[in-house]
Amino acid sequence: MNAKFLPLFILIALLLHQKSKAQNLCEGSLGNNIFTEGDFGEGNANIPSTDPGIAPGYIYTTAMPPNDGQYTITNDIAQWSYAFNWLEPQDNSADPNGYMMVVNASYQPGLFYEQNVDGLCENTTYEFSADIINLMRNGSNAIRPNVSFLIDGEVVFQTGNISESETWNTYGFTFDTELGQTSVVLALQNNAPGGGGNDLALDNITFRPCGPEVAILPETIANICEDGEPITIYATVIGDQYPTPVFQWQQSFDEGATWEDIPGEYGDNFIHTNLNSGWYYYRFSLANNVNNLENLNCQVFSNTKIIQVVPKFYTIIDTLCEGIGYEQAGNVYALSGIYTDSLTSSIGCDSIVTLELTILENNLQVEYIPMLQSCPDANDALIEIGNITNGTEPISHIANDALEPPFDFLAPGNYTIIATDYYGCTYEESIVITAASELILDIESNKDSILLGEAVDLKTFSNFAPQDIQWQPAHLFDCLDIANCLSPTIFPTENTVVHLTASTGEGCFVSDSIMIAVEEVRLVYIPNVFSPNFDGINDYFTVYGAVPNVQQVKQLTVFDRWGAVLFERRNFLPNDELMGWDGNQKGKRLGTGIYVYVVEVEFLDGVREVYSGDVLLVE
Repeated sequence: MNAKFLPLFILIALLLHQKSKAQNLCEGSLGNNIFTEGDFGEGNANIPSTDPGIAPGYIYTTAMPPNDGQYTITNDIAQWSYAFNWLEPQDNSADPNGYMMVVNASYQPGLFYEQNVDGLCENTTYEFSADIINLMRNGSNAIRPNVSFLIDGEVVFQTGNISESETWNTYGFTFDTELGQTSVVLALQNNAPGGGGNDLALDNITFRPCGPEVAILPETIANICEDGEPITIYATVIGDQYPTPVFQWQQSFDEGATWEDIPGEYGDNFIHTNLNSGWYYYRFSLANNVNNLENLNCQVFSNTKIIQVVPKFYTIIDTLCEGIGYEQAGNVYALSGIYTDSLTSSIGCDSIVTLELTILENNLQVEYIPMLQSCPDANDALIEIGNITNGTEPISHIANDALEPPFDFLAPGNYTIIATDYYGCTYEESIVITAASELILDIESNKDSILLGEAVDLKTFSNFAPQDIQWQPAHLFDCLDIANCLSPTIFPTENTVVHLTASTGEGCFVSDSIMIAVEEVRLVYIPNVFSPNFDGINDYFTVYGAVPNVQQVKQLTVFDRWGAVLFERRNFLPNDELMGWDGNQKGKRLGTGIYVYVVEVEFLDGVREVYSGDVLLVE
């Protein structure tokens, strides 16, 4: 809704005549708030788009946060994307959409508000107050707001430095109008400079008559019987602020929301004579004289007094489920019918109570659907509530005398659920949630110990169909699909723990591991004699080895007895005679003799070994 904003600015001074002295907040009773829009209204929009025009010399902005010399109306600072280092309060009320005024003070101190207020009563005390909060956080050591209140151009009240308490506080005072005074000029003066701090929010501006303390005692509800006697309630006035007090009794027909004057009831007591059963709301207004009593701006009000006329005849209509009895006057009724009893209430009223009771057959049926654990030890089982028949809402459900819906994150076990509908009909069912089946995963190998270069065949066994598997160490495995990965062949090069993790379609995981011992052996053979006569037997001098134990011959070099290189070959596979030495040098066959060799071999585990020795060439 579009709120009308009270044309009163930050931290407004209580009205006070320039020759009067400011007093504390009212200690007596208060009248209506003359400034009905002093709470700035309420609305769904975080920032109203319309300038309320309530701050002369300040600029209204909808761009958050306001800069120095700007103000805005908002219902929640926390909704802003940025707000300096300010607190983030909502307005000072229970209304989540209530508005407050947020001000970023100007750089220079000075007057920032002035307003004429009229329609007052002479010789009358008024209270003027407002709720204020320093928007800077505790410990920020920023400039603190400091406001002076002026009446008719004279400073009559000062807030002093408003601390970083991070709470709303009420500031205000009372003043007395003089003889013939019915208006006053209010002004606000900012004493602190803008810049780093001096930022505040304002809410709940109130301007109300202040009178003596008035009440209708006692404040508890007054109960009388329908066939009893009228009751008198009395006005209590404490204090002599009103030398010639005038009363006006009022009644509310909407539980205190609005009030109407009771014609002719001007005394200090009122007699309630209506003995029809019901609840009756009363209060009185008080003014200093008859003229003031005719002006709402000059009255104070008492508390609300409630009178209950207890009826003599009651009719109770109730419906219960079978098995439940209705207790009345010491009797318990469990069948449909009409029953009449005489009762005496706690205040001594005689009552005739007629009970019209309907008993329903208990046909409540509820479908409870158990959902098992997704995985063993998951504790995520649940019980869903399905179809409900023959019941009247609201229907409550409770499991094992303590658990309420939703029935989720349950451990396996037995659960007794009782449903109860509006009339007390019940349905009970025991649900058993069994534990999810244990997941089994085993790895087996054809060898627990191998020589370096030997293969290991692995097989997996499970009581479920794995949807995904992960082997570790990953570099030993080269699987294209799950089926292929369930029985892989690997070539470990050192003692290795093989680990497998498998998952189900429900996202459950299980794992197993196995140890493979690898014996570090070097299966290489270098002959010490060869006969390059090309008869097909030992025609070449080369390196032999078990593959994959031996991966590669990195270098084979043959020397004569004086150290000259006769043959050299690098980076070739073992067991390949054609890559070896054929006993020739530069195309010439050498004679029988002993030659020296140096061989470097790389093995499966990446280790390189160098071998040297003599080889005999035989013609």
